[in-house]
Amino acid sequence: MPPRDHAGGPLAAPVRWLALARGWRRVCVAMLAGALGALAMPPFGLVPALVVSLTVAVWLMDGAAASRAGLARTLGPCFLVGWAWGFGYLTAGLWWLGAAFLVEADEFAWALPLGVVGLPAVLAIFYGAGFAAARLLWSRKAGRIAALGVGLAGAEWLRGHLFTGFPWNTLGMALGQDLWLMQAAAYIGLYGLTLLAVLICAAPATLATGTLPRARYGPTAAAAIGLAALALWGAERVPPAPSAPVAGVRLRLVQPNLPQDAKFRPENREDIVDRYVELSQRPAEAGAPAPTHVIWPESAFPFLIQRDPASLAKVGSGLPPGARLVTGAARAEEPLPGERLRFFNAIMTIEAPARISDTYDKVHLVPFGEYLPGPLDAALRAVGLRQFVSVPGGFSAGSREGQRILTVPGLPPAAATICYEAIFPGGIVPAAHPGAAEPVPGLILNVTNDAWFGDTPGPRQHFAQARLRAVEEGLPLVRDANTGISAVVDAYGRVTASLPLGREDILDADLPAPVPGRTLYARLGDIPFALMLAGALLCALAAWRRA
Repeated sequence: MPPRDHAGGPLAAPVRWLALARGWRRVCVAMLAGALGALAMPPFGLVPALVVSLTVAVWLMDGAAASRAGLARTLGPCFLVGWAWGFGYLTAGLWWLGAAFLVEADEFAWALPLGVVGLPAVLAIFYGAGFAAARLLWSRKAGRIAALGVGLAGAEWLRGHLFTGFPWNTLGMALGQDLWLMQAAAYIGLYGLTLLAVLICAAPATLATGTLPRARYGPTAAAAIGLAALALWGAERVPPAPSAPVAGVRLRLVQPNLPQDAKFRPENREDIVDRYVELSQRPAEAGAPAPTHVIWPESAFPFLIQRDPASLAKVGSGLPPGARLVTGAARAEEPLPGERLRFFNAIMTIEAPARISDTYDKVHLVPFGEYLPGPLDAALRAVGLRQFVSVPGGFSAGSREGQRILTVPGLPPAAATICYEAIFPGGIVPAAHPGAAEPVPGLILNVTNDAWFGDTPGPRQHFAQARLRAVEEGLPLVRDANTGISAVVDAYGRVTASLPLGREDILDADLPAPVPGRTLYARLGDIPFALMLAGALLCALAAWRRA
């Protein structure tokens, strides 16, 4: 039966239908609502779509929770609503993953449904758990919005941390792509934005609840006022003047736009190196300073440059006079007796004439893309399967206790990230170890290769998430991508220079200075989010006890 305090009015009929929906109807509506919510993610940014999506989810939960059978028997239906909503949301937001399976279609096309449908089906379990957790404190009043906020924000945090984590298109990105709204991330991070996004976007569900104007309109009015206040505060935080440039640094980002099907073929090594060198040597614009640092993207070479002295010398001699190169490159580590050769996805600093002065090895590898998870490795290889990147045995992860700061002469210390390492909130700057004198980073460096995903929402979502890391950490972002989007972003999230997706070009730009001091999020991580979550939990508990 539907909740007893649904009011009349124009929303009465659709809300009653949703609350009374059962079986496949409820599941289908939940999936469609979740899919609609994906339009709030980059590159669309339609926040009203998430408002409708979460409002419908609340009404579906009202029906699933309003049973005389008791709490135990309604947890399953509520879990199913959440799973279906999450499946629709993730499938509509991550469909572009299928493009990676078609790069080498003869080998991987058969597995496309596993990525496009199977991954969302598994990840949707987090949403199901979040809805079921919300059911524990579900009430007929506005407090159920807080219960859903706790359940979904907690589920998103778990999705970003468990089983290596995959915080892609976390709900907080609905607020985290707008310049003014994203400023709150400097204090509460992505997961704090996620809690706010759920509370704000689900609040209109109360428009069909209660008989008193305060109960019906109060939460929606509070959400609108809160959103406006967040935007106004963010506008005030962003300084009117551009960020000051770091003295003595002029960046050149090289975007070669190499197609993935040709990129990792060793027989093309000379043409690929020549392409990089030609782009790197292009003259600067009239009156502009010459580049001091050249950046190349992830895995720039289809071979191990550390083992190819001729190519290394060609690269070193091909740099602009006095410039240093920072490039993504696979590297091999000599094995100990009885061990196999280990490969790493790395960033290298190369100086003329042919010297590799520093390296960073990627720590957070992509499961199934760069390696096969341990428990499945032997079984999958036994039937002829491998990871997408054609490296014998897959890449090895860099040491989590090892170097995370890349030293590049002439640059501030760089918090190095490769590919999707930049999507992990709080995972950018290494944690300080007792007694260790860790240098304070002055920028976030992200090299990536999004050619796997073509001209789809994927590369745009990737850039938006990396951009939010700049605001969280209060550091400028320097991002070089093989096919785009390459950009320089200041510490407030303003894009100071960029190259669009799918263009071969160079980008010359200054390096913006970081914000003074460290942001609250950089110092405390997710502690502010945990306090917010506790506050929302207390509100939901109070409403539940009064129900």
